[in-house]
Amino acid sequence: MTVKHAPKPLRVVLTDLNTDVVAAWRTAFAGTPGVEIRTGSILDVDADAWVTPTNSRGLMNGGLDAVIKRHLGAGIQLRVQRAIRDGHGGELKVGSAVCVPSGAAVPRFLISTPTMRTSTQDVSQTLNVALACAAAFQAVHRQNAATPGSIASVALVGLGAQTGQVPARVCANLMWTGHSLFEDHEFTDADDLRATVTGQLDDLLAADRPHRLTVPATARGTRRR
Repeated sequence: MTVKHAPKPLRVVLTDLNTDVVAAWRTAFAGTPGVEIRTGSILDVDADAWVTPTNSRGLMNGGLDAVIKRHLGAGIQLRVQRAIRDGHGGELKVGSAVCVPSGAAVPRFLISTPTMRTSTQDVSQTLNVALACAAAFQAVHRQNAATPGSIASVALVGLGAQTGQVPARVCANLMWTGHSLFEDHEFTDADDLRATVTGQLDDLLAADRPHRLTVPATARGTRRR
């Protein structure tokens, strides 16, 4: 008899050099299982995948993108842009993400998810961080559906907290929301994901605490079991 084992829970590492972001994460993610919070560079995290906040064209010439390109080599930008060209017509909308092989042992995959359309944009009054974070975790779902168990751990920084000018508390709350959606639901349609996030979280920026998403029955994704 063959016994099927449930996949191991995803190990999530939140790491940033900004101590305000780290402190805000500790509040927003308090009691959330499977999440490690650190102060430090993502380059020092041993994880199967790293998540980088990018722009819609996948130009890795600024912020963390540039740091990762220097670390992994110029070929990583070519792979990201090829994935954007082939799967998204050359422009990756906020609320979408691509996952590409890194060409390195650590991480084995890079997940690029735009927090903004251009390379420099103030997104502090938007829900872009929640959209980007949710899209990054859905990219993990897709990769593991294609190759089960290929991503067992993922590292993220404070999305939008630097170039995007998102305040630390808001960044943490929006990222918690994106993570909570990953815990509950799998989407195959990026438009459905975006509609779910924006339809329920328009008032999140004014809230004092993060909100867990409740996915409507009309959503086309599948609920995790």
